[in-house]
Amino acid sequence: MAPRILLARHGQTAWSRLGKHTGRTDVPLLEEGRRGAKLLGERLAGEPWNALPGVEVRTSPLSRASESCDLAGFGGRAEPWDLLMEWDYGDYEGMTPAEIQAVRPGWLIWRDGVPGGESVADIAARADEVVAWARSAERDVLVFAHGHILRTLAARWLGFEASFGARIRLEPTSLSVLGWAYGAPALERWNDTGHLEA
Repeated sequence: MAPRILLARHGQTAWSRLGKHTGRTDVPLLEEGRRGAKLLGERLAGEPWNALPGVEVRTSPLSRASESCDLAGFGGRAEPWDLLMEWDYGDYEGMTPAEIQAVRPGWLIWRDGVPGGESVADIAARADEVVAWARSAERDVLVFAHGHILRTLAARWLGFEASFGARIRLEPTSLSVLGWAYGAPALERWNDTGHLEA
């Protein structure tokens, strides 16, 4: 069996709703986010997932991800992993894109990184370690993490530069699957929020 990575973005927070860059600040889930995580868990408990027996689970240690993991029913199987933490936004932590553009016109995180935080190369290196771990054994893995790190993971899984992440948006409490097609890395599912619409 070729290993796959199942990606679960954490549930909605007050900052994610406002579009604020939420890196290392431990912002709690909103009630909407908690409900979404439970719905994701119900979805993964049913067909065709069947609670993902044998899957290896890792989560960002930040509470919005680890609580989403718990509420989805995988907390007892999960190991926290610092590599899954969100991009360190440094001086831009808590700012919206419009606020950043006001002080640095033309800024693009996928090209410029952030002052006082991580560069694009930094987050790509972390993503590469996660990809290598995921491909290291014949089992699927499930990770609970954050928007920018998960988008970077997808880019690196596919063999693209981290900047490809700019082209693949990811909603809170979404489910995505990185797998294989014709022997090459592929997107099997992306930004699926069907469980929130039921």
